[in-house]
Amino acid sequence: MVALSSLSPGPPRPSPSPATRPPPPTPHVHTSSRLRGRTLRAATAAATTPGADDYHSTIRSLNSRGRHVPRKSLGQNYMLNSKVNEELVAAAGVEEGDVVLEIGPGTGSLTAALLQAGATVFAVEKDKHMAALVKDRFGSTEQLKVIEEDITKFHIRSHFLPFMKEKCHATKKLAKVVSNLPFNVSTEVVRLLLPMGDVFSVVVLMLQDETAVRLADASIQSPEYRLMNVFVNFYSEPEYKFRVNRENFFPQPKVDGAVISFKLKNAEEYPPVNSAFMGKRKMLRKSLQHLCSSSEIESALGNIGLPVTARPSDLILDDFVRLHNHLTKV
Repeated sequence: MVALSSLSPGPPRPSPSPATRPPPPTPHVHTSSRLRGRTLRAATAAATTPGADDYHSTIRSLNSRGRHVPRKSLGQNYMLNSKVNEELVAAAGVEEGDVVLEIGPGTGSLTAALLQAGATVFAVEKDKHMAALVKDRFGSTEQLKVIEEDITKFHIRSHFLPFMKEKCHATKKLAKVVSNLPFNVSTEVVRLLLPMGDVFSVVVLMLQDETAVRLADASIQSPEYRLMNVFVNFYSEPEYKFRVNRENFFPQPKVDGAVISFKLKNAEEYPPVNSAFMGKRKMLRKSLQHLCSSSEIESALGNIGLPVTARPSDLILDDFVRLHNHLTKV
C-alpha cells in the first residue's frame, strides 16, 4: 500500500451545455387506461420541433410494448433529447472498440448513441418489457448484449468480466460505464461501481442535479453526505459535467438532472476499506480489523488527533487519508 496525498477536490465545475435546451413539453399522463392512449397519441402529434427525434421514438416505443406509462417504482424517466445522449457519450470519451456497461437502457436512445460511437454495449435492464424492447429495436448484433436483471443484485465480476475479456481480446483496456441512471438507485449504484477500478476506467452517470453537486463537492459536510464524499473521493476523481433541464425527460420529474463523471483510481493502491464506509455507526477500531489489530488502529487514531471511539461519519476526507497513511506504516 502506498501513502496518499490529500484527496480533497475543488468545487464542482458545471458547464453550460446546448443539450440542456428542453424538447417540446410533455402533457400530463392520466392514470385511466383509456386516456393514456389518447394522451400519448396527442404527444406524438405535438412533437414537431426539429432535433427532438427521441421524443417521437420514446412515445412510439412505449406504445409498441403496450406500456403507456413509465413505472415510477423503477424510477423510469426516459430521455427525449438526443443531444443530451450525445453529450453523455462524449463526456465518457467513448470511442471505437470501447466496451460499455449501460444500466437501465429503457427505450434504447442512449444505447443507440453508444453503438453509433463504435462501442460494444452490455445493457442491464430490470424491466422485462424494456429489455425486450431494446432487443427488438436493435435486433441481432454482436455489438449489444441485453440482460434482464436488477443491477443492485447483479454480480458484475461474474457476468460482465467474461464479456469484456471476450470483446477486448488480448488488450488490457478497461471498460466504461455510461448510463442515464434511474434516480431512485443512484447512490446505491455509485457505491457498487466506484471500487471497481480494475474493471472500469470511468463511470459517467445522469443523476439528480442536487445529488451530482453533492457527490462532486467534498466541501459539503452535511451528515448525510460526509461519509459518501469520503467514499467517492477515495475511489475516484469526481467531476460535475453539466445540468440537464427536467423538461428533457418523460415523464417530467420534479427536479433537474445532471451528468457527473467519476474517473476511477487504480484499485491496487488501496486497501479493502469498504467495511468502514458501509458501517458508518461502527467504530473504526472494529470495522478496520481486517487491516490490523484494534490497538494499532487506536494508536493511529490518536496520532492524528482523533478519539479511539471515532466512527467513519466523524471523519472528514483528509482525516481518512491521514489515518490510511498511518495504518500503512504498521
